[in-house]
Amino acid sequence: MMDGLAQRIHAALPQTQCQRCGYPDCAGYAQAITEGGAAINQCPPGGQEGVQRLAAITGHAALPLNPQFGQEQERTVAFIDEQWCIGCTLCIKACPVDAIIGTNKAMHTVIESACTGCELCIPACPVDCIEIEIATPGKLGWQAWSVQEAEAAKSRYEFHSCLRNIHGLKVPKTPEKMAENALLQATELHPVVETTPADKKRATIAAALARSRAKSQAQRTTR
Repeated sequence: MMDGLAQRIHAALPQTQCQRCGYPDCAGYAQAITEGGAAINQCPPGGQEGVQRLAAITGHAALPLNPQFGQEQERTVAFIDEQWCIGCTLCIKACPVDAIIGTNKAMHTVIESACTGCELCIPACPVDCIEIEIATPGKLGWQAWSVQEAEAAKSRYEFHSCLRNIHGLKVPKTPEKMAENALLQATELHPVVETTPADKKRATIAAALARSRAKSQAQRTTR
């Protein structure tokens, strides 16, 4: 149980549950601040205004946002490319606020209004079919996020965490490794000519890497 100070700090966080602060969730970060194990400038989604809010609560100096944990930015939303989704469900397991719906071997969809832009689904996807788009052009930190949205995200996270505990589910600790393993499923929806399992896996990985490189090249070209 968090004490009063930790609860106040927790309530002042944006509740994106993005783990950029170095802790598994916003509650963990709040507790670490209370215990002196973390500084108040480790939350990029909250931005500099978030640091100011935490400074007012804790009495600590309002230091600049620590770039080691990321930069203040516009809020983003994830979108899934229907043509490439293989229905592996790894993004569903990685999403902390249950903002992705779908079933095994069926296309998944992001609930835009529930997405916090945490981007934890990105490394979990084995075929690189998730796009990140800016949801609040020109608005950073708390300008791009409201107290009401933060409270809604907190409620979804707590409810989803409760369900995970009831059903014994766990968020993948190494989404990249799970994504690599899930590449074996890709050929079920995207068959290739090769006949051996090893050839199929190599072909699927190559296709995913090629698509990732093409996307990176396109992004560099448009900058």
